[in-house]
Amino acid sequence: MAVGAKEKEAAARRAVIDTARAMSRSGLSPGRSGNVSCRWKGGMLITPTGMAYDAVRPRDIVFVNGDGAVPGKKSRKPSSEWRFHLAAYRARPDMHAVVHTHSLYATVLACAHKPIPAFHYMVAVAGGNNIPLAPYDTFGTEALAEHVANGLAQRNACLMANHGQIAIGTSLASALELAHEVEVLAEQYAKVLTLGEANILPDEEMARVLERFKTYGQRAQG
Repeated sequence: MAVGAKEKEAAARRAVIDTARAMSRSGLSPGRSGNVSCRWKGGMLITPTGMAYDAVRPRDIVFVNGDGAVPGKKSRKPSSEWRFHLAAYRARPDMHAVVHTHSLYATVLACAHKPIPAFHYMVAVAGGNNIPLAPYDTFGTEALAEHVANGLAQRNACLMANHGQIAIGTSLASALELAHEVEVLAEQYAKVLTLGEANILPDEEMARVLERFKTYGQRAQG
């Protein structure tokens, strides 16, 4: 039996909530910080602003259309960061989910204005030879959205100066997994820096790693 449009939207709303709760409970984003969205019908479904994740229900997830408008008088207000979510989707039409966190070590590096270089080959998990740092601007602004879009144009994750990190994926699960990976790498890099300068892998080696990642694990099947 075919799944109807309402059932599909209800499932997408629940998935956004489940992802936001998993993000929060894992410690990736303390309290009510961070936000989650998925691409939906020319716009997106995004977590509401200022609500504890355990209190959010499917009806509280906000649909924001591609122009930034919120249809419906009874809709909640979307996350204050809705602009950079939309900007990420415009910059990366191949991606369908955004997870933004204030995870500890990623935020530490972001506040120190330190992008994550290729100190470890797993940095390639974000799609390149580094995890870049998007410049600072006030939260919720068009200027910040532009910085984030630029940071994600050729990467699947970036740090946000004096703010946190953002990860994108083809699904909510992959975006959340990448956010966890970025936090692990951020912790490792921060601890390496306590010992002195990091030894950075050359671009040629990272190019080889990126090529091997294309067929790593289950990707080579089917």
